[in-house]
Amino acid sequence: MSGSDDLLKRIHELESENQRLKTEKQDYETNLESLVKARTNQLQTAMASLERTYDVTLEALGDALNLKDAGTEGHSKRVTAFTVVIARAMELARDQIAVIGRGGFLHDIGKLAVPSSILLKPSALTPEETAIMREHPLRGYQMLKKVPFLVEAAEIVYSHHERYDGTGYPRGLKGEQIPLGARIVAVANALDSITSALPYRRASTLEGARREIDNWSGRQFDPEIVRVFLSMPDKIWSDLARDICSQV
Repeated sequence: MSGSDDLLKRIHELESENQRLKTEKQDYETNLESLVKARTNQLQTAMASLERTYDVTLEALGDALNLKDAGTEGHSKRVTAFTVVIARAMELARDQIAVIGRGGFLHDIGKLAVPSSILLKPSALTPEETAIMREHPLRGYQMLKKVPFLVEAAEIVYSHHERYDGTGYPRGLKGEQIPLGARIVAVANALDSITSALPYRRASTLEGARREIDNWSGRQFDPEIVRVFLSMPDKIWSDLARDICSQV
């Protein structure tokens, strides 16, 4: 066999080997893609199941509080909705909004530890009763911090009655010492409380709530969150409240 024949034979062998390697590479990539897709589907299924478990846990906690005080159901849902809408307007990350929403939904969970005689009292509380009522942020924190996926929400529950100027409770936190979620929940909670009828006072209008929240900007509330809140039309809050009222 001549040298040229040997060369041609070698070139043919190299081409065959190259084609074999390409085929193996394609098979590997196809199998890898299928494996990744299968694992991704498994992960998505697991995450969906986990999120459903989270939802069931939240529903159970909410139901427990509603059994003690039926009036809290609509309040918790409205505060959650108001909180999420404000957080979205602030362009926070989706995961952060989810945590803040949980904090909003559970902000009053510590009231489970408040005696019904105080929680359901139709008149103004005495100083002693007020002191007991003011324990509910700490009680809520103590309940939730033991649940791994609610650890961050627990901090919001603990801090939702703190004030921007440091005069709130239970720890007297000030400014950015207060978790951002708690500062948002504070505005949402005030909005619903002001516009809801209570045994000892009538409900205010949305315009009245806007004025009161604006008046307390920089003292009770974070001024930047108040600015975002005031930039949003009343229709958002009235529509949300009406939708939730129809579900309760």
